[in-house]
Amino acid sequence: MNIYQELKARGFCYQQTDEEAIEKLLATEQVRFYVGFDPTGNSLHVGHLLPVMAMRLLQKAGHFPIVLVGGATAQIGDPSGRISARPMMTLETIAENVRCLRAQLRRFIDDTDGKALFVNNADWLCKIGYIEMLREVGSIFSVNRMLAQESVKSRLENGLSFLEFNYSILQGYDFYILNRDYGCKLEMGGQDQWGNMVAGTELVRRKSGNEVHCMTIPLLMNSSGQKFGKTSGGANVWLDVNRTSVFDYYQFWRNSDDAQVEKLMLYFSPLPIEEIKRLCDPAGNINRAKEILAYEATCLAHGEAAAREAFVTAGSRFGFADPERKIPTTSSIASVEPVRVTAELPVAEIDPAELAAPEGVTVARLLVLAGLCKSNSDGRRLIQGGAVSIDDKKVTDPVAAVRIADFGEAGLVLRAGKKNFRRAVLKQQEG
Repeated sequence: MNIYQELKARGFCYQQTDEEAIEKLLATEQVRFYVGFDPTGNSLHVGHLLPVMAMRLLQKAGHFPIVLVGGATAQIGDPSGRISARPMMTLETIAENVRCLRAQLRRFIDDTDGKALFVNNADWLCKIGYIEMLREVGSIFSVNRMLAQESVKSRLENGLSFLEFNYSILQGYDFYILNRDYGCKLEMGGQDQWGNMVAGTELVRRKSGNEVHCMTIPLLMNSSGQKFGKTSGGANVWLDVNRTSVFDYYQFWRNSDDAQVEKLMLYFSPLPIEEIKRLCDPAGNINRAKEILAYEATCLAHGEAAAREAFVTAGSRFGFADPERKIPTTSSIASVEPVRVTAELPVAEIDPAELAAPEGVTVARLLVLAGLCKSNSDGRRLIQGGAVSIDDKKVTDPVAAVRIADFGEAGLVLRAGKKNFRRAVLKQQEG
């Protein structure tokens, strides 16, 4: 199996400009390829990781990744997949986001000893004049063709600014510069980027005569038909530990739906395909497969030491799927002794002011304050469904309340659902 066939077998291939040519290119030379990330925030989330994993596979196979963080295109805003324009960010915010995303992406893409290249399109797009840009590429882009792009068509009814309309031109120009200056021959990205990516291949061909290609990766959906990467409460799962703790990150993967585990392991773990299929066999231990998925995903994002700690902590609290380690695996999880320890649960600090009233605060509201659900009504539904407990005692009354005196020195252990826990403690007041 060559690298293109592996990408295909793992589910990474959706659309290509020329499948046969791309497979031949990857089989006959070291290919310089790129993926772009706009710094719209200071952290990536799990939904961003699919093209990153494809980059890792290509780099492992000997190809050369160019990681583009779009300090210029973030000033415009990509209309793809959106019903309204993105909020405008200050240049200072964008610069800080670029710094944060580069640091996160370096956890996944190895750029030591010149093995990869990190670039910022602000280095060329912010230096070119408007008239110069129009003269250089304006005659090559067809307005009719741009209007036919799905990212444009889907926005025309609700309104698309001229600012956003230019995004496709800028992304195409990125590919031209990367091909001209670094010999980049392949662009990869999500399937919603197809129109922008094809615009780039056409610009390169018209400007330089070089043959380049692009390949899209399918959008990953969860079992509910929503974009992958959100908790059951609808919150994004971030790579930044200040926004999603390592424990919560591990638990997100550990709580994957049974039907999606094989697909997720093919995407997000480096384990061989044959091993993944064996681990996910319906007759096997699907919970051990989930542990391995969670462990491997956490290793990539936060390092092996953090993954080991999260695995032991979760297993100590909820039980290990294969405590005797009888199921063979090439994952380094096999070397982790599943010893039960007194595990530290994620802590949620509650402002005592929230409990100042004599009647305290409802359990539903406490769940919101602890980050276990999004709204009071969600909390009441969880209670009515029998999914909530405090210190292992099930809560059945939807208007049940908690007071300051109930916390004690150790706080309260809250559960919402089978595996979502927090230790709620009172926030210490300064002075």
